Amino acid sequence: MEFAFDATFFAFVGLVLFLALVVYLKVPGMLARSLDDRADQIRNELAEAKRLREEAQHLLAEYQRKRKEAEAEAAHIVAAAEREAEMLTTEAKKKTEEFVANRTALSEQKIKQAEVEAMKAVRSAAVDLAIAAAETVLAKRADAKVQSELFGTAVGQVKTRLN
Repeated sequence: MEFAFDATFFAFVGLVLFLALVVYLKVPGMLARSLDDRADQIRNELAEAKRLREEAQHLLAEYQRKRKEAEAEAAHIVAAAEREAEMLTTEAKKKTEEFVANRTALSEQKIKQAEVEAMKAVRSAAVDLAIAAAETVLAKRADAKVQSELFGTAVGQVKTRLN
């Protein structure tokens, strides 16, 4: 058998030498180690991502709880403000009614006082008018003798009252 050293043989020998060199230099181990390192790195990133996700869910739950508490507190504040506004409205209405009642009573009192003063003025005017009328009637009907007797009687009454 004759072996011809052709190009295929040299290509085969070159491939065997290349593979021997790759095994000698431990390239498959380096590739396996590199792949293992990459797998560990991906595993670590996944664990970190999982931890961050759980932390984010925890924070989300906490913020939702705080939001609900804030909404409940806001509802309590609104309810308290509504009760206070209603109370203030009731109080203002009551004070207004009291003010109107006091003003009405004061006005009625002033009206009664004005009526009393008007009655006094009318009586005084009636008395003055009656006196003037009596003077006029007496002046026309009484002569000098009657006038002097009336004057004397009036002076006597004044003297007796003074003593």
